[in-house]
Amino acid sequence: MTPRVLVDAAAVPADRGALIRYVDGLLAALDRAGADLAIVCQPADAERYGHLAPSARILAGPPAITSRGPRLVWEQTGIPVLAKQVGAQVIHAPYYSIPLHSGLPTVATVHDVTFFTDPEQHNTVRASFFRSATRTAVRGSARVITPSKATRDELIRVLAADPTRIDVAYHGVDRSLFHQPSEEEIRRAVVRLGLHGRPYVAFLGAFEPRKNIPNLVKGFGQAVADLPSPPALVLASGAGWNDEVDAAISELPVAVRVVRPGYLSFADLPGFLGGAVVVAFPSRGEGFGLPVLEAMACGAPVLTTHRTSLPEVGGEAVAYTEPDAESIRDALRALLESPERRRSLSAAGIARSKEFTWEASAEAHMVSYQRAVDQ
Repeated sequence: MTPRVLVDAAAVPADRGALIRYVDGLLAALDRAGADLAIVCQPADAERYGHLAPSARILAGPPAITSRGPRLVWEQTGIPVLAKQVGAQVIHAPYYSIPLHSGLPTVATVHDVTFFTDPEQHNTVRASFFRSATRTAVRGSARVITPSKATRDELIRVLAADPTRIDVAYHGVDRSLFHQPSEEEIRRAVVRLGLHGRPYVAFLGAFEPRKNIPNLVKGFGQAVADLPSPPALVLASGAGWNDEVDAAISELPVAVRVVRPGYLSFADLPGFLGGAVVVAFPSRGEGFGLPVLEAMACGAPVLTTHRTSLPEVGGEAVAYTEPDAESIRDALRALLESPERRRSLSAAGIARSKEFTWEASAEAHMVSYQRAVDQ
């Protein structure tokens, strides 16, 4: 009999980025697998989680928890009360921070350790919070889940975490969202970008230092500047740390075009990723690298770095570069000049992406929950 799990989905950030795709994909797969779930969420998310996990008990928290400060306080007081009310046997904290005095074993997901290893790549206040939350989670949780072996190994190295209490559970990819696009899906995405049939290199991710966007812009500019009809570079992201990106763009030749469409809807992503000549994701470090997996599932040739977890995701189905601008220039130019190599990567990426499923991730999480109860 599986343990009853209270999942704290109220902690999920509101930006609907990769971390929320983890929680959404996992909860839906856990529900399909027959897990006994109670899901705590923000009031605005109650209906959505009810659709994602129809067998789960949905518990909407108070309106005040939309702000991080009140939520963190409520996490310590409200979560333990709700866990007792629903008869939970284990609590899953999917976003670093945990309730400290719940009286129940807790499983915490630690997504990456770059707040310790590369603090300069993060906002100072944000990095300080996540370092503190990670230390507390490692110390106070019965089990810790990481999305890759690389993150597990870094957690052991940096915080001397007990390797016998860490479980690796890879993310999956939602194939209803990320799939080989139809010609119509590609056409809609291109129209949305205003490219009028012009080929493009795509980036999808947050505008934060570790994503290495300034070097991508510089390397791209150097790779295409002498081409008679250069592709555009499309940087799809919301607001973020833009000063260095703006500076890099300002130094490009006039003929090199950069498009910044902001956030794209989920409906546009298959066409955007699958329609790109190359999807470039030259990150300096990732806990997993979900954008790489999702681009592979859409049939895009992917260029990324051989850093942290990214080789675990890409394997031999992606092309690699060092994160400096000159290496990105050379790797991009090589891909742009080889349609055959791009076709090979596209096929290999689609095949490899099928190895990463939310069903497998849910199974690994359920094993971790049971281990937490049995400890």
